[in-house]
Amino acid sequence: MDKKSLSERDICSKFITPAIKKAGWNLHTQLLEEVSFTDGRIYVRGKLTARGKRKRADYILYYKPNIPIAIIEAKDNKHSVRSGIQQALDYAKILDIPCVFSSNGDGFLFHDRTATDGNIETEINIEDFPSPEKLWEKYKIYKGIESPEAEKVASQDYFFDGSGRNPRYYQQIAVNRTVEAIASGQNRILLVMATGTGKTYTAFQIIHRLWKSGAKKRILFLADRNSLIDQTRRGDFRHFKDKMTVVKHRQIDKSFEVYLALYQGLSGTDDAANVYKQFSKDFFDLIVIDECHRGSAKDDSSWREILTYFKKATHIGMTATPKETDTASNSEYFGDPIYTYSLKQGIDDGFLAPYRVIRVALNVDAEGWRPEQGKIDKDGNEVEDRIYNRKDFDKNLVIEERTDIVAHKLTEFLKGYDRFAKTIVFCVDIDHAERMRTALARHNPDLVAENYKYIMQITGDNDEGKRELDNFINPAERYPVIATTSELMTTGVDAQTCKVIVLDANINSMTKFKQIIGRGTRINEEYGKLYFTILDFRNATDLFADTAFDGEPIRIKPITEDVDLSDVIDEEKNIDEPVIDNETGDELELVEPAKPYVEPRTPETVVHSPREKVFVNGVNVAILISRELYFDQHGRPITVSLRDHTREIITGKYGTLNEFFTTWSDADKKEAIIHELTMQGVLVDALYEAVDKEVDLFDLICYLAYNQPPLTRKERANNVKKRNYFTKYGDQARKVLEALLDKYADEGIENIESMSVLSVPPMNEFGSLTEIIKEFGSRDKYLEAIKELEVELYKIA
Repeated sequence: MDKKSLSERDICSKFITPAIKKAGWNLHTQLLEEVSFTDGRIYVRGKLTARGKRKRADYILYYKPNIPIAIIEAKDNKHSVRSGIQQALDYAKILDIPCVFSSNGDGFLFHDRTATDGNIETEINIEDFPSPEKLWEKYKIYKGIESPEAEKVASQDYFFDGSGRNPRYYQQIAVNRTVEAIASGQNRILLVMATGTGKTYTAFQIIHRLWKSGAKKRILFLADRNSLIDQTRRGDFRHFKDKMTVVKHRQIDKSFEVYLALYQGLSGTDDAANVYKQFSKDFFDLIVIDECHRGSAKDDSSWREILTYFKKATHIGMTATPKETDTASNSEYFGDPIYTYSLKQGIDDGFLAPYRVIRVALNVDAEGWRPEQGKIDKDGNEVEDRIYNRKDFDKNLVIEERTDIVAHKLTEFLKGYDRFAKTIVFCVDIDHAERMRTALARHNPDLVAENYKYIMQITGDNDEGKRELDNFINPAERYPVIATTSELMTTGVDAQTCKVIVLDANINSMTKFKQIIGRGTRINEEYGKLYFTILDFRNATDLFADTAFDGEPIRIKPITEDVDLSDVIDEEKNIDEPVIDNETGDELELVEPAKPYVEPRTPETVVHSPREKVFVNGVNVAILISRELYFDQHGRPITVSLRDHTREIITGKYGTLNEFFTTWSDADKKEAIIHELTMQGVLVDALYEAVDKEVDLFDLICYLAYNQPPLTRKERANNVKKRNYFTKYGDQARKVLEALLDKYADEGIENIESMSVLSVPPMNEFGSLTEIIKEFGSRDKYLEAIKELEVELYKIA
């Protein structure tokens, strides 16, 4: 047998898999081949979407299902035994796997991530692949599992419900790290997982494994909203069946093993309301705190009293947005996160929806508004003479025309996009949400007449709206379509099909901003939800540029008696501790920022006592600019022009036009270059939308980076036809190539490079895939013809 002639798959089936089996691995329960562990990033072009390439491992080996201990990258025998090791190491780091192998069928290169001596990489014979027991010992070293008791807990089976559902790789890491840490004696755990990544399912698997292993016998799951408790009870936690209860009406029954409860349902302002004290202090041995950035992060929180009371229990905090301020710290209480899965990573992996941002600037927001002399509000009172700005609008002063124009622009957007796209409008407060509902109803009379629930105010004080919350988040329910809200829907709302988020509130908290953005990040392919749009009327999306948006949480809470001035933030005004100047040692006085000076119009200007809200109308409110905001490959807003951004990336990689042309021409598949450029940060979709011509990426790049006049795809296709290039082929093969050329003119180069194009109209009219290939003599001859066609397409005239 000539190994060199075998494909990679043949090498796997004839050499690698038999070697693994011989070493004692169960091929049914301990081995998975060609494992796609991401879904592929979603790319958006207009209303069209496409999935990027998935990350795929050739082999993952498991001690038990969902406990991965080794990864193997396979290559054909034309490669060396070492050639796959770098890719395998990249995947091993992502998947938290200690034992890494590369193979070409002759043997294995073993990279041991637990090694501390010079034996980090060794070559082993094909017949000497390590046994499951040997690699499990390596795994225990890697994870710090030392005692038999810890090993028993760490190796506890996952819960399987028979549906075939398995945790995603990041959920697997979160569960395994948490269970292993608790098995090794750690009692405070923090998990940070972006909204929409399945925190509740992760919590369930953690609890179930600890419960089944006997490590934890009574568990309390704490949340602060009824919707979170209800979703948890009806969702994955339903598998606890009669072992679980929900604490209601402050009634305590100690006969259960798993308890779901609201903080508010266990505690209160007096001892009679603090029903958690009916439990003994050691009743619970595990407490899971959902959305732990709220309430329990503060030392003096009444909710924190519950955790202090049950301090002997293991506490697991779960959040998408760990809170780190000068008065509240998740990391100080729980420690640094044991695992973080960010929004950016979720989008890159294709598990979370990407977003597009449209910012709308209003004249009164950008320039401020000063009432003309003698301006009267709707109650007949004179409006205080000062400059009002975005911070005032809808909080201190309401301009009716401003509310109307926001409603008008949202309606205009939905009419061009999808009038039944689930939409959440975040407002300043409940009054603003109520007025926004009215304004939107005025701009959508046809659909409101059809069903008055088309637009609903869903706020904490509105019982009718709250009753519709479940219908809004239910993908199968058409109504409500638009929800106006203030705080109620910022968190804990699993809105899978929310396609539009409108920001008409001043958002100064990064935690709140992340939670709001999280309302749109879930994907539901069945209902066509693959991305979402943010309409920003308040410049709230400036927070995307903040390094804290998707970075590691930074501890800024003082942990010593000395106060560093750089750690003082202005969100908390009532600070009892003195602020000391590190340079002089003097105590400093905290003062409110000075307000801008407004020149009085007359000496008799009246200073009015402040009123709760001032309502005015008759104000000229207009759109100054409306534009889409673009983001680079790191998720940061692009502040230069799209053209300059593209030119910088391209010329940094290809110094000259000739260098780029040579790389493009030599590529086996142009799709690979397009993918690579996308990874480098070239915004392919945005470029296509910005150019009012049907050109392909080659011409776009030549034009933007090297100032070459572009040709449309149709012009390139016609140039090929004029050269009579197809005469060397038979009649049927010529017709196939002409049809492919037309397809290129309509859809671009990526589509003609795939063999699957031969199975769709109009190509399938020429026969089956096999029949078409036969017209060219062989598969290789067909691919050669496609390569030659591409050469002709991009030939310099």
